[in-house]
Amino acid sequence: MYIWDKEQYIFVTHIQINKKKIINDPVFGFINIQSELVFDLIENPMFQRLRRIKQLGLSHLVFPGANHSRFEHAIGATHLMRQAISILRLKEIEISDEEAEAVTVAILLHDIGHAPFSHVLENTLVEISHEEISLLLMNDLNKQFDGKLELAIKIFTNKYKKQFLHQLVSSQLDMDRLDYLSRDSFFTGVAEGTIGVERIIKMLNVHNDQLVVDAKGIYSVEKFLISRRLMYWQVYLHKTVVSAENLLINVLKRAKDLVAEGTPVFATPTFDIFMKNNFTSNNFSENILVKGENILNWYSLLDDNDILVSVKEWQKHPDLVLSSLAKSLINRQLFKAILKTKPVSKLVTEKIINKITQQITNDTSMSGYFLMKGEITNSAYNRHNENIMVLNKNGKLKDIRQASDINLSVFTKIVRKYYLCYPKELVIN
Repeated sequence: MYIWDKEQYIFVTHIQINKKKIINDPVFGFINIQSELVFDLIENPMFQRLRRIKQLGLSHLVFPGANHSRFEHAIGATHLMRQAISILRLKEIEISDEEAEAVTVAILLHDIGHAPFSHVLENTLVEISHEEISLLLMNDLNKQFDGKLELAIKIFTNKYKKQFLHQLVSSQLDMDRLDYLSRDSFFTGVAEGTIGVERIIKMLNVHNDQLVVDAKGIYSVEKFLISRRLMYWQVYLHKTVVSAENLLINVLKRAKDLVAEGTPVFATPTFDIFMKNNFTSNNFSENILVKGENILNWYSLLDDNDILVSVKEWQKHPDLVLSSLAKSLINRQLFKAILKTKPVSKLVTEKIINKITQQITNDTSMSGYFLMKGEITNSAYNRHNENIMVLNKNGKLKDIRQASDINLSVFTKIVRKYYLCYPKELVIN
């Protein structure tokens, strides 16, 4: 029986809840929630917020099925973590029940600090990375749960004695990547992203406290690297996705510029806090209060809905730049996107700005909002990070680049492209 406490606005229950739940996941099938702590964390409003944050930002404007959320990704990564723990234990790697639960909690909460639309608005709404906010939220949850997340936080920050546990959460072959490649491939319909998740997990091992792959898993890892490279170019860095994401950034930039000038701009109450302030990492660390609440609490209420509702309203704003950009985004009238192998020259930039001024704005100072340029990079295997090591039968380790019989240099090379986006109706001779 539930009792509604009108003073504190919380539900109070006097019955025992069955916390051993099963989730039906379209990618991995039935997922068992085996821990009461994990169940309680999933039920927490901070985690439920991830249901309202799209995993792939604005990619659904190119791939209509890509409407999955950070919530699903976190649940999937948690499922894979439990599988990895079981496999490592079968290989006589010592992992206590406390460590197993802690590393599961660490992967469950690894993305809890993401901004609306995931990576799209990274450092746009606040000047702090989602990893830093994730840690702040984990520390806050640790207080709520009476210190039960202490070990999970140590693993997440790589301060625990068993480094391989951290590598299961964050490395070049972690549960995060294994889930998002499988999940993003499934929901976008891009078959090239399909990887042998089960095979890779079964081939995981630990050598000298380092997460490694048994030699029999080389081909699965090669496929993983190939799929990751293709997914970046075909999905994450698709030129139309880049155009849509930069359009959203420019919409918010114009809105914030208007607010700074004193012009009224509609925003949901939560979004309004971030429209009127430029919060930095120090502000979060200092736990400053805004309207009686600290900014971490305000951030934990912010999601995609706040942004979309506001942008939809901005279509009617008297500022022609804001309304025009908002209409373009809401109605998917995306800008033309061009990818180049060399940076866009100053001469080309000035030419396009002049055309925008002549044909659209009649004001050079406003034309910059209609031109987006920058660079995108893709490296499937960053050789400067912890390498993927292959364990041979003789007990010796080799980097995947040396262990593989194909040339993997293409995966270590950072491929750099330069983008240019402007309105399709622009006539450029």
